[in-house]
Amino acid sequence: MKLAKIINKDRIQLSLEVQTKEECIEKMVEQMVKTGVVTNKEAYVQAVKKREQEGTTAVGFGVAIPHGKSWGVVAPALGFAKLARPIDWQSLDGGPVSVVFLIAVPEEQAENEHLQILAAIARKLMHEKFRNQLQEAKSPEDVMQVLETV
Repeated sequence: MKLAKIINKDRIQLSLEVQTKEECIEKMVEQMVKTGVVTNKEAYVQAVKKREQEGTTAVGFGVAIPHGKSWGVVAPALGFAKLARPIDWQSLDGGPVSVVFLIAVPEEQAENEHLQILAAIARKLMHEKFRNQLQEAKSPEDVMQVLETV
């Protein structure tokens, strides 16, 4: 799964101003609506929040990977945000989150597509160089370049 194929510059937000994970999810979903991959914001947000209730999607290293499968999603997509200030996301390592990947998949493609995207991100997050490059990214183009390696 090539992450660069399911993200575009319009779904990359740098210095995103949010106070809570709920606000972060809402703002990131708004970008997905603007780019046409989410056609029903409420249905998709509900799916992501339902998944958050099952357990945190903050995986450590200051990264969260909220995700949802919904009929309100027309194509597999990835959003990215670097937060202006780290926020609490009930992370497994207890630390705050400053980088967020938001995964959207259509309900009918949920299992295969969703797991491939998660696995691709998780594999790269194990590498400190990858995490540092994301933190140092100054533009959507920089983020795209980092994700090209995934």
